Amino acid sequence: MSDHGSPAGEKLQKVLARAGLGSRRQIEGWIAAGRVTVDGNPATLGVRVTPAQAIRVDGRTVLARVRQPRPRVLIYHKPEGEICTRSDPQGRTTVFEKLPTLRGARWIPIGRLDYNTSGLLLCTTDGELANRLMHPSQAIEREYAVRVLGKISEEMITRLKTGVVLEDGPGHFDSIVDAGGAGANHWYHVVLKEGRNREVRRLWDSVSVKVSRLIRIRFGPIRLPPHFHTGRSVELDDKAMAVLYGFAGLKLPSIPESKIHAKRKPPRQDNKRRNAKKLYPDSVRKRRRITAQR
Repeated sequence: MSDHGSPAGEKLQKVLARAGLGSRRQIEGWIAAGRVTVDGNPATLGVRVTPAQAIRVDGRTVLARVRQPRPRVLIYHKPEGEICTRSDPQGRTTVFEKLPTLRGARWIPIGRLDYNTSGLLLCTTDGELANRLMHPSQAIEREYAVRVLGKISEEMITRLKTGVVLEDGPGHFDSIVDAGGAGANHWYHVVLKEGRNREVRRLWDSVSVKVSRLIRIRFGPIRLPPHFHTGRSVELDDKAMAVLYGFAGLKLPSIPESKIHAKRKPPRQDNKRRNAKKLYPDSVRKRRRITAQR
């Protein structure tokens, strides 16, 4: 039986993720830290809640089953020099300062990019979608354009594709494609299915190759649009949203009926006379009628 149809309610972290407060992983951390209460008592992981219960996060009330607007997903072309956290003790610029302002929801980054890495960053208001796309079990492809300094041998390429040992376990690229270049700098397109911290740079470091530029150009089925400048964002259209949700194994929520507005009807012919009363005072309209009679 699904959570949605269970008479015992839904799991707390799923309810809060659907409300756009964060990803399931983030919310599980909040619950473990004691930031979430249910009916005044500290919440526990896996607890189920119903709409009748009082849920609070950091003392603020959250409705257990609130009708949310249709979820939003956007592409942000992150430049180098921005971080993917909401605040930074060092005062560095965060990506959230550049994203469109939201009411009643928050942008959740789907994966992160390092401070010195630019490129495609997907952000959504749907915590369930973010959780699906970030979960390691999904093994979603991430493609990067990498500029390296120095000559690369076939032996190096083979090692990077076969696998090397990193400090947090073995790692490898699923594919490496030569993308050309001139002089000492050369470009490659690499694909891997993990999102470990600085993994692309560390893999190249393992064969003593320095990365001078790193750009994420694809996450799953979504590519960075061509000629799309850094610092810009664009929302996915309905077709791209359907593709992304289908890729994540989710159904794209429909727009609530109350949000669907009928097309405005064209003004009736009678409105011309009504509008004339607003545009012309009585004396002017009287003179216009006399002239017309003559």
